[in-house]
Amino acid sequence: MEEGTLKSPSNPDGTVGGGARPEPDPFQWDTREDCEVRQILDRIADKWSLLVIALLDGHRMRFTELRREIDGISQRMLTVTLRQLERDGLVLRTVYLVVPPRVEYELTPLGRTLHQTVHLLVEWTEEHRTEVAAARASYDERAAADQGDR
Repeated sequence: MEEGTLKSPSNPDGTVGGGARPEPDPFQWDTREDCEVRQILDRIADKWSLLVIALLDGHRMRFTELRREIDGISQRMLTVTLRQLERDGLVLRTVYLVVPPRVEYELTPLGRTLHQTVHLLVEWTEEHRTEVAAARASYDERAAADQGDR
């Protein structure tokens, strides 16, 4: 790379100096691991968090109910996911002091605003699933043919 050339999300053109600076892209974020936006996206975009958020829409659920509804999640992963969502202010955990102790989870007002976005993502997935399936099948056929050519 030439001296004075910098490739980064904030400078996609790759040139430093000389001329006016381009306006920053409001939809661009820092790709470093310690970037707060990236950390939030990593949290809310993982499959377990999306499923928990979708299930808690308008419902309070106990841990065992959530685990029963989410196929394939381990007890430990559900615990970790719920703690992280609670830490981020998206899920409220309520403990009832009864014997045996009862714990319920529900979306916070902030979590409910995120659910609207999750719902749109689910709608998009349902609307385009046949196109994605066709693209996958086509890709798999090409990949198999490429393997046969070797």
